[in-house]
Amino acid sequence: MTARARARAEITGEIKATARRHIAEGGATALSLRAVARDLGMVSSALYRYFPSRDALLTALIVDAFDAVGEVAEKADRSASPGDAGDRWRAVGHAVRRWALDNPHEYALVYGSPVPGYVAPPDTIEPATRITTVLMTVLSAIAEESVPRFMPEPPASTAAELAAIAPDLPPAQTALGMAAWAQMFGAISLELFGHLESVVYDRDAFFDHLLTLAIMEVRLAP
Repeated sequence: MTARARARAEITGEIKATARRHIAEGGATALSLRAVARDLGMVSSALYRYFPSRDALLTALIVDAFDAVGEVAEKADRSASPGDAGDRWRAVGHAVRRWALDNPHEYALVYGSPVPGYVAPPDTIEPATRITTVLMTVLSAIAEESVPRFMPEPPASTAAELAAIAPDLPPAQTALGMAAWAQMFGAISLELFGHLESVVYDRDAFFDHLLTLAIMEVRLAP
């Protein structure tokens, strides 16, 4: 990198770090380029050379968050026992939860309430699919260990959509995988946003048990 490129990368990092702090303090809806510039001792016109709008800055933060949780999931999957799909699922689940608890505002930015008026551009799609790819790969491995049983088929329209997601699996089993995925993020959101207060106290054990239940469900094929 040239000296100019290094300087630009450094300033870009400072802008994003300040923006994350503002989001932590006031939420994403309150993010203001002028306020960020003021905290950095910059004039607004200078900051616009790095991010032309609030939405451009939000997009950069969203991409960073998706890349961060995706990298966490990928590393956890690689560190688990390769021949044990259940161990891989637990490793990924616990790693994603730990990242969420350590980075609650970044988690809320990508998995919480949408920011009013913000429409995510295509730039966010590829980073967002990193964790999806890990989860679907592990769930497919769990499904290969399946035990036959009767299970109701999803509606035709849903079955077609599920077949597009995982063409090598029966739609009913893919539906179980999607339910496991929703359960993982639902449990993290309940904990992160305070909905388990005075309900569940040993949350590590509770989350691990939910992961185990999901493994058992996905293994039960139609």
